[in-house]
Amino acid sequence: FVDMDAEIEARAGKSIPCIFTEDGESVFRQRETALCEELSARRGLVIATGGGALVDPANRARMMESSTVVCLTCDVDEILHRLQRAGNSDRPLLDVTDPRAEIERLLETRREAYAAIPWQIDTTGLSVGEVAARVIEIASVITLPVHYPGGQYLIHIGYGLLTHIGGVLGAVGAPEGSRVAVVSNPIVAPLYGAQAKVALQSAGFQPFACSMPDGERHKRLATVAALYDQFLTGGLDRSGTVLSLGGGVTGDVAGFAAATFMRGIRFAQVPTTLLAMADASVGGKTGVDLPRGKNLAGAFKQPALVVVDPTVLATLPAEEVRSGLAEVIKHGIIGDPDLFAELERRGGDKGTRGQGDWVAWIAHSLRVKIAIVEQDPFEQGRRAVLNLGHTVGHALEKLSGFALLHGEAVSIGMVAAVRTAAELDLVTPALADRVEAVLATWELPVRCPPFDTGAIWEAMAHDKKRQGRS
Repeated sequence: FVDMDAEIEARAGKSIPCIFTEDGESVFRQRETALCEELSARRGLVIATGGGALVDPANRARMMESSTVVCLTCDVDEILHRLQRAGNSDRPLLDVTDPRAEIERLLETRREAYAAIPWQIDTTGLSVGEVAARVIEIASVITLPVHYPGGQYLIHIGYGLLTHIGGVLGAVGAPEGSRVAVVSNPIVAPLYGAQAKVALQSAGFQPFACSMPDGERHKRLATVAALYDQFLTGGLDRSGTVLSLGGGVTGDVAGFAAATFMRGIRFAQVPTTLLAMADASVGGKTGVDLPRGKNLAGAFKQPALVVVDPTVLATLPAEEVRSGLAEVIKHGIIGDPDLFAELERRGGDKGTRGQGDWVAWIAHSLRVKIAIVEQDPFEQGRRAVLNLGHTVGHALEKLSGFALLHGEAVSIGMVAAVRTAAELDLVTPALADRVEAVLATWELPVRCPPFDTGAIWEAMAHDKKRQGRS
């Protein structure tokens, strides 16, 4: 543990009030900057900065590049109470006639700097132990950057992050006070809509709920048009944000609406299904289905950020969890042998709803997709490997009237793909057996339903990933 103020005092051989009096605030800030640079190069520390240390953009950027930075906030009355309890002698900036007015002034001048820190904890009314527990929770978050032509965004993965969506949205530039259209469905909204609203309001945003029907059959242009009407009614403008709170269908439709409303506004994703967390949250692909096939109308719309909170998986039906695992297994097959082996070893283990597994497995899965998408952001080559099992899978989804979940259909499609590859001597029969076995162990389907072969071929012919005769 390093307390920066205490460290500066030890090195200077005098108290902070003495430094301010004898050397001036500018000298103190120089020492702060030098210490920020030094500490940012070290690992394994818990650092307490002074309230002004990260107001300087360079100090803040340096710390945020190398560390998880958490801003502890509280209301003015609580600050005054704590100062009265501890005494003001070590707070030279508050050695004034009216401390309350000075606190309010300092908070206002530092508002923008503090808002740039994604992780915010309101400590008002909390004990030190309670605050520490929340800091520890945030410190375990895994953050993955996704680069694309012209920019990047971050994916945050960790438990309890739904309560932090306001802070992380503010940190990526959404203006305080702006409108946020929270797009969800009648299943997810009652579970997490109120929590999302409180998290956004606490960060100064003006959220309003937008609803769309649940299910693939509603992934249509008519649903997008209905969202446009709700955006306008809610006062959404170019400064606002569309936030998707739901699964892959919600994300696809909300993202397409964000890409096209007023020629494009900010988009953020809070996926609530394992499938959306492990797959749809990366790549910027949004879209809707047309009568003749899936995702035939769409756009690339990169999110401003993605927040993955595996806590929500506790309310996800078992079949939806399995559906998402199909994509996680797919990523293991195409890019992470260790992940595949882990899922092979743990197949069917009912204890895998434990926290460590989901955060780690989702992060491993996303790293595979991120690496591929960054090589091929517009699906011109390498990205085709992400389509493993999808052409057959999409055909089966359509023929089932979408009674087959996406992951279930892709599971069958992956078995078809590896069996075909084995027949063509592109993979060994043993590998095809392993792929089928791990899918079956996780209770995913591996056999094609009794659809007419000609109908399957016809449905495959309209898949958007098809090229030429293949």
